[in-house]
Amino acid sequence: MKYILASASPRRRELLHRILDSFDIQPAISPETYNDSLFPENVAVSLAESKCDEVYLRNPGSVVIACDTIVVLGKEILGKPADEQEASEMLHRLSGKTHQVITGVCVRSSIKRESAFESTEVRFNQLTEDFIKEYVSSGSPLDKAGAYGIQDKGVVKEYYGSYTNVVGLPVALVSRLIQECTTI
Repeated sequence: MKYILASASPRRRELLHRILDSFDIQPAISPETYNDSLFPENVAVSLAESKCDEVYLRNPGSVVIACDTIVVLGKEILGKPADEQEASEMLHRLSGKTHQVITGVCVRSSIKRESAFESTEVRFNQLTEDFIKEYVSSGSPLDKAGAYGIQDKGVVKEYYGSYTNVVGLPVALVSRLIQECTTI
């Protein structure tokens, strides 16, 4: 059976290796768009489904795994920052606050297509101006939802739920969905 991860994220690749020995990488290329009236959980799932379907249509018969991670502060969805200024603004807004990290997951095979989401509550440290400047200039926040990585030191104070979800691929959920989509 051929498995495909519909993501270029090195963090997702590393986490998927906990479940699968081998798989191909084939990121979705269509723009990420969603309906603003959806609940955040539905947004994350919708984005993952869109990526999964796009890659599956190019590779029928494969097992495609797609994820999309969003950060939700209050009622606002924070995606990946467009630039350093937006990353800095996001970090200022998240500083000292608690937010949700939601990852939508979709797995599709010739047998079936399953989708679900994982949600984790994350509390930030109080970030200083100097910390934010140095962190943003490192480039690390620029390819991550909410402009941070839980694995980066000094950002997150505590979390409640799945660590791998915050990294971008909830391992237990992905493993269950792969099993559901590959078992007759």
